[in-house]
Amino acid sequence: MIMSASAFTTDGADHTVELVVLENPELATDGGLAVPSKEIIPLLSQAERPKINIFKDFRSREKPLEQVIKNITEAEISLLSQLSFWVWKGSRYSGLVCMALSSIIYFVMEVLSDKFNAQSIPLFETAFTRCTVTLILSCLWLRISGQPLFEATHPWSPLVLRALLGSLSLLSFVYCIQRIPFSQALVLGFTTPIFASIMAKIILHEKLKIADIVGLICSFFGMLFIFKMLYTRRLLKAEEASIISFMRNHHIYIALIGLFSSITSGISYCLIKAAAKASDQPVLTVFSFGILASPATGICSFAFEEFVLPSRYSLSLMLILGTLSFLAEVFLARGLQLEKVGKAVNVQFTEVALSQLWGICTSRMGWTSFGQLAGCLLILISVTCTMYIGPDKDNE
Repeated sequence: MIMSASAFTTDGADHTVELVVLENPELATDGGLAVPSKEIIPLLSQAERPKINIFKDFRSREKPLEQVIKNITEAEISLLSQLSFWVWKGSRYSGLVCMALSSIIYFVMEVLSDKFNAQSIPLFETAFTRCTVTLILSCLWLRISGQPLFEATHPWSPLVLRALLGSLSLLSFVYCIQRIPFSQALVLGFTTPIFASIMAKIILHEKLKIADIVGLICSFFGMLFIFKMLYTRRLLKAEEASIISFMRNHHIYIALIGLFSSITSGISYCLIKAAAKASDQPVLTVFSFGILASPATGICSFAFEEFVLPSRYSLSLMLILGTLSFLAEVFLARGLQLEKVGKAVNVQFTEVALSQLWGICTSRMGWTSFGQLAGCLLILISVTCTMYIGPDKDNE
C-alpha cells in the first residue's frame, strides 16, 4: 500500500492538502499519481543470510565418525559381494575356485576335529549330525532363495540316484574307517577322482585330455608317496594294532568295500553335475543327498553303535563341523556344475597337501623323508598346472 500527498492552490490563498491512498502504484486511477517505489529489496532475505562465526570450530564441518564408519562398512560389503560373485559365477575360473574352496573347507574341518575334539563320538553318530545339519541348511537356502523343494520340473532321476549312491558311498566309507587305519582308508577314498574321471568319460561323454590324465596320475602318486612314508614311520596310533590284524585276515573284503565306496562316489559326482546343470541349482543336489543320508546314518548309528550323548562343547563342535560340511558340499556341487569332472576332481588333492604341510608346521612331523617332499611337490605342481591352464574353451 502506497501513500502520496499532493498540494493544490486556490485564488483565496487557502491551501488544501489532499491525501491519496493507492492500493497499487502501477494501476493508479482517478487522477492518482503513481509514485515509483524507491524501497530497496535485498537480494537475500534475513533468513537466507549466512551466519559467520569466527569462533566456530572448523572440525564441525567434517563428517561425523559414524558416517565415516558407515561408508567404510558399505565399501567392505561391496567388495565382499563382488568377490563372492566372482567366485560363484563371475569368472571362467569359478568352477576350479569352488573346488579349491571345497578342499580347503574339508581341510579346516580336519584341523578342527584334531585340535578341539574332546569327546569320543561314534562315526555313524557324527555322520548323522553332519547330514542332518546339511539337510536343514540346504532346505533353508532353497526356501530363502525362492526355490521350490519339490517340483515336477526337477530332474528327479539324477537327484534320486545321486542321493542313493552318495548315501551308499558314505556308509561304506564309514565302515572302512572303522575297520582299517585312517590313512589307508583315506588312500582308498582318494581313488574317487580316478573313478570319477572314468565315469565322466562313460556317462557324460567328457573328453579327457592328456594334461588332465597326467595331472590326476601325478596327484595320486604324490598322495601315495606321502601316506607310504607315514605308514612306514609308524605314525599310526597304538590302538590300531588290532585293526591291522583284522585287516590282514579280511583285507580283500575290506578293500572291495573301499573300492565300492570310491566307485559309487565317482558316479555320484557325475550325477551331481547332470542334476545341477539340469536344475541350475547346485544346492538342490545337496538337499536330495541329505534327505536320504540323514535317516540312513541315523538308523546305522542306533543299530550298530552305542549312542553317546555329546556334551555341550562336543555338540557345538559337531554343529560347526556340520555347517562347514554343508558349505563344502555346496562348493563341490557348484564346481562340478561349472567345470569338467576330469579337471575339477584333481583340485581335491589340495586337501592332502595342506594336511601334510599343517602337520609339518605344527611340529608333528618333519622333512625326514624324500617321499614326503616328493609327494607334496607332485600334488602342488599338478594342482597349480590345472588352475593355470584353466577350463577348456568348449566348456566356457
